[in-house]
Amino acid sequence: MWKAKVFTLYPELFPGPLGSGLYKKALEKKLWSLEVVNIRDYALDKHKTVDDTPFGGGSGMLMRADIIANSLDNNINSKNETTIYLSPKGKKFDQSSAKKMLEKNINIICGHFEGVDQRLLETRNIEEVSVGDFVLSGGEIGALLIIDTVVRLIPGVVGNFESLTEESFEKNLLEYPQYTKPQKWEKKDVPDVLLTGDHAKIKGWRLHQSEDITRRRRPDLWEKYKKNK
Repeated sequence: MWKAKVFTLYPELFPGPLGSGLYKKALEKKLWSLEVVNIRDYALDKHKTVDDTPFGGGSGMLMRADIIANSLDNNINSKNETTIYLSPKGKKFDQSSAKKMLEKNINIICGHFEGVDQRLLETRNIEEVSVGDFVLSGGEIGALLIIDTVVRLIPGVVGNFESLTEESFEKNLLEYPQYTKPQKWEKKDVPDVLLTGDHAKIKGWRLHQSEDITRRRRPDLWEKYKKNK
């Protein structure tokens, strides 16, 4: 069973969307588990202070290394775990990252304010991960995004496992267009090839569509695809 543990200042945000739909069913089947740790529970004063001003001056506040370390040290007890901190400076998270994260249980630290004391990252062997080139007000949304992406890769979570192999970013291609009933809608028809029943032709059409969309919209992925083709 894959386990996710989230260290946050706002535990009430979890499980959020992960507590409904296929994620909830997977939790009930014990295909994965979610534990939420309130960092404030490990503060050292009665006010539950978790941040302070940065040495050298500067705007904003930093989360204290000793408080977060205290929460980690009291809740991590296995070597088969990876601990990450969500940060704009981190390695960008993508589909291949999700597959790699599935190999070990994961601990996610949700930052706030101006970030965390650098010494925490260095002393606890924490990997910095970014969910995109933008700044969020906290790491919780990023944590939900990462867990969502990883959980759906667990066998048994998504009903039709074959659909996972045809999704966007598999083999560095974006997914082809899809259609369902009605066959004609607002004067627009479903492509004829999808009505032929010829699986080889349909497969070829879908590949061509994926290649064309990827080439036009994501030249970075297109280059990776050409190299691996």
